[in-house]
Amino acid sequence: MKKAVLGLLLAACAAPAAAQDKPVNLKMSIWLPPAHALVPATKAWADDIEKASGGSIKVTIFPSEQLGKAFDHYDMARDGIADITYVNPGYQPGRFPIAAAAQLPFIFADGKKGTLAVDEWYRKYAKIEMKDTYTCITFIHDPGAMHARKKITVPADIKGMKVRPAGSTIGELVKMFGGTNVQTSAPEARDALERGVADAITFPWGSLLLFGIDKAVKYHMDLPFYTTMFTYNINLKTYNALSAAQKKVIDDHCTTEWAGKIGSAWADFEVDGHEKLKKMSGHEVYPLTPEQVGEWKKSVEPLHASWIEAVKKAGGDPAAIDADLKAALQKYNAGL
Repeated sequence: MKKAVLGLLLAACAAPAAAQDKPVNLKMSIWLPPAHALVPATKAWADDIEKASGGSIKVTIFPSEQLGKAFDHYDMARDGIADITYVNPGYQPGRFPIAAAAQLPFIFADGKKGTLAVDEWYRKYAKIEMKDTYTCITFIHDPGAMHARKKITVPADIKGMKVRPAGSTIGELVKMFGGTNVQTSAPEARDALERGVADAITFPWGSLLLFGIDKAVKYHMDLPFYTTMFTYNINLKTYNALSAAQKKVIDDHCTTEWAGKIGSAWADFEVDGHEKLKKMSGHEVYPLTPEQVGEWKKSVEPLHASWIEAVKKAGGDPAAIDADLKAALQKYNAGL
């Protein structure tokens, strides 16, 4: 009898720590629709967390702004409205000046390598400007472009146009070229274009089709113009309440490797959309001449100077931050 009891005690001690932890169910808010490639990729991430935790951590995903508007997702993580949220830092101009470096035009060549570079680069800086949440991973979509009701080939074409920008940096570009910004989140963008509130939009290709924006615009500048940086942020109270074993599971899923897995699925989705749109009737997907590309690159240079000033104002070292980003781009061969 004593031997049997001792055997049970030894077996209990040998059991995985996660299996003995108090179960938690984390609410995760993603403002994209369920059909977006990011949602199933994140579901795979959540399933792996559950498996690695011995079933003690479950993550329930709420898509389509069920828990709150896209613009509010950073504060939703900070305030515990959701335990984990999908954040576009560019939706809040001036709040995350370091992150804005990844929103500058003509930085990343593609979404896969770019995600590895941006995640590795931002880990140090997220602890500075997103310190009231736990920034889990950072990623970008494959480069997007300008889509409009009329053909845009040079910066001067934007003058007088109403443009829905992807974030604050592209918004600054629009103003710089004489356009007017129309601030709407991705789920609201099609409506703004169809009602004539906006004339043009910066958007990635696959998402353009998913949100039905192709129904409202017909001209598409075929150029890796910009990317948008996103983060997954965890409420600090939620994270700190986990056991040591559960924290390790979360930490093991908040890595550059996992950022790459999630970013890769999204990149493939956007590239596929690009190819589909090129074959669709009623649309013109047009390349720019080398001279036109040169004019764009020259014209956006003031955005970098503006970024430097914003980082300085926030107390950061723009030269060091820029050098770190360039090193990460070089490491992963991710730059244009």
